[in-house]
Amino acid sequence: MNGIMETGVKVVFLAGLLAISSCAGDGGAWGSLDGIPLQTIENMCLIQKEGDLVKNRIEAPKMLHFESDTMSLDWFSDGFAVYGYREDGLLETILLSDQARHKTWKDDKGEIWEATGNVSVQNIIEQETMETDTIYWDYKSHQIYTDSYIRMYSKDGLMQGFGMRSDDKAREAVLLKPFNSFSVVVQDTAKVVVDSVNFIGPFREK
Repeated sequence: MNGIMETGVKVVFLAGLLAISSCAGDGGAWGSLDGIPLQTIENMCLIQKEGDLVKNRIEAPKMLHFESDTMSLDWFSDGFAVYGYREDGLLETILLSDQARHKTWKDDKGEIWEATGNVSVQNIIEQETMETDTIYWDYKSHQIYTDSYIRMYSKDGLMQGFGMRSDDKAREAVLLKPFNSFSVVVQDTAKVVVDSVNFIGPFREK
């Protein structure tokens, strides 16, 4: 089934109880729990809100949804993008990755987002970019973190090392084991789109 999908379902994601509506999708491929996705959604676009305030926009070419007795899993196999907005509606953070997984434990033990493969996190306001192979969001602690090798670009230069901890808007990132950092101005070649809730930019081209 193609077309616009609207839902009033409420879920918890990063910043509290958020209302989700799907901008576009193709619902289908329902199956059993034994390794077959219960649902496949293509060309997914989710707008997440707190009240009337847009908090996040999530885009993915495909999402596969799985369920077990203990947890649910959403797998974004073909690319993943999250756009986080400030209270005034301006775009603040962009996360892009080749794949992502969203795990929720049914006994309320936690909720984790995992982005993998060419992960970049840009803070548009601070003009900072983080690049790594794997990064995690912990909903309960409102933190993003990794223990992998990571590069951090800013107006002041380049830092690199292993391990990073930050708030979920990438406002205060701390590099745990830095090495060979350079205090020079580094020009990031990644294209930054100035976005707002009034303009929906394109998904990153593969």
